[in-house]
Amino acid sequence: MTSAETAPPPPMRLRELVFGAACAAAVRAAARLGVPDALGDEPMTAEDLAAAVKTQPKPLRRLLRALSCYGVFAERPDGAFAHTDMSRLLREDDPNSLRAIALWCTEPWTWDAWPRLDEAVRTGKNVVEDLYGKEFFTYLNEDAPDSADVFNRAMTRSSEQSAREVAALLDLSGAKSVADIGGGQGHVVACLLDKYPQMHGSLLDLPRVVDNALPRLRDGGDLAGRAKIVPGDVREAVPVTSDVYIIKNILEWDDESTARTLRNVVEAGGPGTRVVVIENLVDDTPSMRFSTAMDLLLLLNVGGAKHTTDSMVSRLTAAGLHVDETQPVNPYLHAFDCHVPG
Repeated sequence: MTSAETAPPPPMRLRELVFGAACAAAVRAAARLGVPDALGDEPMTAEDLAAAVKTQPKPLRRLLRALSCYGVFAERPDGAFAHTDMSRLLREDDPNSLRAIALWCTEPWTWDAWPRLDEAVRTGKNVVEDLYGKEFFTYLNEDAPDSADVFNRAMTRSSEQSAREVAALLDLSGAKSVADIGGGQGHVVACLLDKYPQMHGSLLDLPRVVDNALPRLRDGGDLAGRAKIVPGDVREAVPVTSDVYIIKNILEWDDESTARTLRNVVEAGGPGTRVVVIENLVDDTPSMRFSTAMDLLLLLNVGGAKHTTDSMVSRLTAAGLHVDETQPVNPYLHAFDCHVPG
């Protein structure tokens, strides 16, 4: 059987690439069926797994066999299947779980959009509005609430996993306040308030998002006395005054939306304000295959893009920011530390 480490010749590799949808669909199917959660520390037969997740054993064996070719599960000589480092990441209870992001990247709308990538490349515009007659996030929330929930879970899990790394990296000594712009449920601001007990923080995001802010930040939470939750669209205005603004993983829309957001932050903060922008990059990173794929997906759904170091710096500079330093948060995120010139 072909192993995950085998390097096939170009004709076979190309054949594998054009069947990439089968691999993505197999990962999605395993996650939705709960196979990684049902498989424990000991190997299990396809028959036992099928009984656990209520599927037919023969099709399940075929699914597991396909995934084992990519290192997601391992097929043993006796025909049983065991976990691998990758398959464990599809478990809901794994501390580094990627189950939510795996589902998000394979949601039904993606299968409608990918075949029109040539159109998006030709025009430079998203295809979702033509597909569904609505802007992407409007479509999600009005017509695909299950997908919206998957998106929120994926972003929450991603924020949980990176928030502590962001807080560990940033030295905010001397700052009295921090604002998390487009900060989701507030994982980053919560970690920063933990690190700096005298600091006050604000969380700004869409009303439907901040309605689900961390309980710690809301009335009755241990951080509520130092936290302010502000509903709003950062592309329209930033009604928050702060010493430091954090903008993490949201500058991926179309260029105009990105520019408006940055301008709004600059106007809200004024001269001397510190702005830290944290993004995935499509250069100087070990996650190039993932980042460039997400870059294409952003083109399809919102007409947006992942950035190179140079393109990010140019956008920050155009918005009136001075970039003081760029440094990695982890192998997948970089922080651009900036200030508004006085």
